[in-house]
Amino acid sequence: MDMNQRPYSLKQREIKAEGEIRVGITHGDINGIGYEVIMKTMVEEGIFNHFIPIIYGTSKIASYHRKTLNIPDLPFNHIRRASQAQKHKFNIVNITDKEVKVNLGQSTQEAGELAFMALQQACKDLEEGQIDVLVTAPINKHNIQSENFQFPGHTEYLARVFNACCPLMLMVADNLRIGTITGHLPLRKVAETISEDLIINKIKVTEQSLIQDFRIAKPRIAVLSLNPHAGDQGLLGDEDEKIVAPAIQKAFEEGYLVFGPYPADGFFGSGEFQKFDAILAMYHDQGLTPFKLLAEGRGVNFTAGLPVVRTSPAHGTAYEIAGKDQASSLSMREAIFLGIDIYFNRLQYSEMTANPLQNNKEGDTAEQIED
Repeated sequence: MDMNQRPYSLKQREIKAEGEIRVGITHGDINGIGYEVIMKTMVEEGIFNHFIPIIYGTSKIASYHRKTLNIPDLPFNHIRRASQAQKHKFNIVNITDKEVKVNLGQSTQEAGELAFMALQQACKDLEEGQIDVLVTAPINKHNIQSENFQFPGHTEYLARVFNACCPLMLMVADNLRIGTITGHLPLRKVAETISEDLIINKIKVTEQSLIQDFRIAKPRIAVLSLNPHAGDQGLLGDEDEKIVAPAIQKAFEEGYLVFGPYPADGFFGSGEFQKFDAILAMYHDQGLTPFKLLAEGRGVNFTAGLPVVRTSPAHGTAYEIAGKDQASSLSMREAIFLGIDIYFNRLQYSEMTANPLQNNKEGDTAEQIED
């Protein structure tokens, strides 16, 4: 992909008002808390005024969870296709008619198969414009593996389906945004995976997303160091000196407001992170550990760099509390509304860049967009 080209496309998308946005939600692992956080979100007063929910799962499994959680006031609208979804209803696309056994808190092969079926159908509908936003409930990355799904997680699968060369897992909570240079990798493979090109590409995808998806005109991006103390002049590793710093310098010379490498402990401990619009961590836990502490349960996983909008709650299947009515729906709710916000931001950006002269006359240019 030419990084100077816009990777995002909303072609053939009908411009819709709030309340008409079709949000597809995959049910994830049926033995986890996916249905619980979905249904707890849907019973909030007035929630259907903002979007049309389309759940990819089965009405039988949903009924089981509804009964287990004692949620009586949530009738289902059973549909075969997303195009049949109705406003102000809890629409369920039945992905299978077969009998399914729910084993709360357990990882089963059947749960993995059903998680993939839901994801596959939702992606097809997203590609065809039957839904506008995709929100994925948590999967079990082990039991979903099969001949058709051989990926570390949602991010990598979606990149393959939608032909995105450089996807970015961007964790979002209000103005806190933390992405990762490498994805779901064993720690021992991180250092050998990091390269100047990879870092620069992630910087470019991050900036593009901040401009188009979050309406920040000139975003400031921080990059964390790989090693403690940024390598301490080579004493603790030379990757930051030989790879990370040169990549940052090259991106800066190309006009990106990118700074670092910052040692992670001091960067977060001092509050320095608050000065930036996004932060790029070198690996998963380096970024997600402080994020989850700071997000306080409202975090969202957004996949930047895709031509479609996909978000997810920033938590896992939580088998240990499945079916116990203990799961918070806050992250699921935030994931839905962030997806809707990004959808509208992309539409506005697409309109603005398609008609630059008109927008200049109206005083609404890319340089004037602010967060």
